[in-house]
Formats: sequence, C-alpha cells, structure tokens
Amino acid sequence: MSVQRETGARCAAGSGMGLFERYLTLWVALCIAAGIFLGHFFNNSFQAIGRLELAQVNLPVAVLVWLMIIPMLLKVDLHALRGVRTYWRGIGVTLFVNWAIKPFSMALLGWLFIGWLFRPWLPLEQIDSYIAGLIILAAAPCTAMVFVWSHLTNGEPHYTLSQVALNDVIMIVAFAPIVGLLLGLSAITVPWDTLLLSVLVYIVIPLLIANLWRNVLLKGEHGIQRLQRVLDRLHPVSLIALLATLVLLFGFQGEQIIGQPLIIALLAVPILIQVFFNSGLAYLLNRAVRSPHCIAGPSALIGASNFFELAVATAIALFGFESGAALATVVGVLIEVPVMLLAVGVINRTRDWYEQPAGIPGYAECCPSARPAPASPPRH
Repeated sequence: MSVQRETGARCAAGSGMGLFERYLTLWVALCIAAGIFLGHFFNNSFQAIGRLELAQVNLPVAVLVWLMIIPMLLKVDLHALRGVRTYWRGIGVTLFVNWAIKPFSMALLGWLFIGWLFRPWLPLEQIDSYIAGLIILAAAPCTAMVFVWSHLTNGEPHYTLSQVALNDVIMIVAFAPIVGLLLGLSAITVPWDTLLLSVLVYIVIPLLIANLWRNVLLKGEHGIQRLQRVLDRLHPVSLIALLATLVLLFGFQGEQIIGQPLIIALLAVPILIQVFFNSGLAYLLNRAVRSPHCIAGPSALIGASNFFELAVATAIALFGFESGAALATVVGVLIEVPVMLLAVGVINRTRDWYEQPAGIPGYAECCPSARPAPASPPRH
C-alpha cells in the first residue's frame, strides 16, 4: 500500500466526531439568530457584501467556501481510486444510489411536498426556488463528514476513501448536467454559464489545489505527520468559514424567516424522507449483493448524506443570498448531524440481522484494516 493511501486510510479510520460536528445543529441555530440580528441592524453592510461579485460569483462566499472545502479535500487521496475494484460491490451500490436515485428522488419529493402538499403555507414566488435548492443539495454526495459516519459504523476505511475519491472525480462531470436537467424538468431557468462556473470554482479548482498540496506535504520524511499537522491547523479555519457563510446567508434571509418560521420545518420534511429512503435502499442493496457490513454501513451513509458546503455555494451563485434555494440548502446543514446519527444507530443495531444470510463475510475475514467490530448478540 502506498504511503498516500495509508495516510488517507488513517484519516478515515480515525475521524471521530468532534465537539463542533456533534453539536452542528446548535451552531447552525446560533448562526440563524446571529445572522437575523446582524442582518436587521447592519442591512447596508450585508447588501454591500452581496454586491461583491465577479462573473456572477460572490467573492466573499467563494473565499469562505474554499476555506471550507480545501481542508476537507486534503483528506482525499485520489490514488485510492486504485482500490475501486477491491470493493466493487459496495462502490457499485453507492454509485447507483448517489447518481441514479438520489437527485431524482429528491426532485420528486420536492415536487410532491413543496410544489403541491405544502404549497398553501409557502410564499408562491419562492416555491420553484425551494425545489431548486433541494435538487442542488441532493446532486452532490458528501465528501468530508462521511469519514465520521464511516468511523462510527466501524466502516472499512479504504473502501470509504476509494468511494469518496471516485465521487469527487464524478462530480466534476456529473454535477452540472444533473442539476441542469432536473431544474429544466422543474421549469426553472438554468443559468448554464453560472452553473458551469460554479463547478469550476467550487469543485475543480479546490480539488486540484488540495491534491497538489497533499502531494507536496507527503514528500520526504515524516510526510504523514506533516499532513496531519496541516489538517489539524486547518480544521478550525474550515469550521469558522462554514459558520461565517451561514451568518451571511441568514443575514439576507432573516426577515423572511421571522415572517414565516414554518418554512424551515416544511423544507426539512423532504430532506428527512430522502435521507432515510436512500440510506435504507443502499443498505438493503448491499445486503442483497452480499457486501460485508463494514462496507454496507459507510455505503448507506455516503448514499444518503450531502455535500452541503458545495450546495450552499452553488445555490447562492445561481439564485442569490435572498433566494429560497439558498435557504433550502441550509436546512440540510441544520438537520445533517441528528439525522445521520440516527441512521448510524440503526446500522449499528442491525448488524446481526444484516449478517444472517449465508455468504456475507464477517469483519475478521473481509475488513482486517478496520477496528474490531463491537460484539453482537449470539445467533439462534
């Protein structure tokens, strides 16, 4: 195994949930309050920030998103793509759910709930924008937090690394076409130049920078320790950038939220259903193809979670700070941790049931690099 891939595996295996991640919902709630307060009393300052654009890309947001995304992408070793064949069952299931099911199921749920069932309680002029935000949220699989979910389900770290690397590469070519197609089917005007520019600014360039920086850090003696030190130093920077982006967003959205607080709860409904549907589908499909549990767990969670940093930035670039699309993507941030922790709990509690069919290998047989699996009750 290469030094780079071993480093990535250690990052994946050792990514426990820190204080920030554990209480992400609380921090988002505080950002809502801070953003509304600051947006109300310093409205002119927020409007000035909103006008700082170059080629339809808001410059403050672009800087903040880079500070969020690049530290996350530093953990991703593109050399791990060599491991795709080793975990082809789990990777095949996850790719199917991520790219063939998830964006389309979210679009369907958006049309059903936001466009129809909840229509009487939502501002009519924002309904299409809300649906667009939900589509953008579902169109990109998570890159960073999946290492945490994999760790909590005792997932195979090399599989997780391979899957994330493959998803990052696929996003370069698939994100814009899928978003454009589903927005077009929703009769929403697609600003293709802005969408393609968002892919370049928020996916391609950060991925190239992170990969080059990673390779430089790993050169020479003590490369693993050097990379880990940089990751440790950048972690708080990434978190502060995320919170600052949310404060900016809610500074623009504050009046709308105060006027209709029910909006956030209604937007959460299709997101919740989508997470449970896609994670359950991936979990059952892995069981059907006899993937081991330490592959099925992270596969199901990668299939359900979202790259919300990219979604927020893209929604702002396409529709603006004050759009329903931007607000819809932030609702995904708000409920990410509690919902995914619930999914983690279900996966861990059902391991014994999952491994009942013949032909599903146990941890010791298939995942020697994973941590020892927690004891499960004896089978009868």
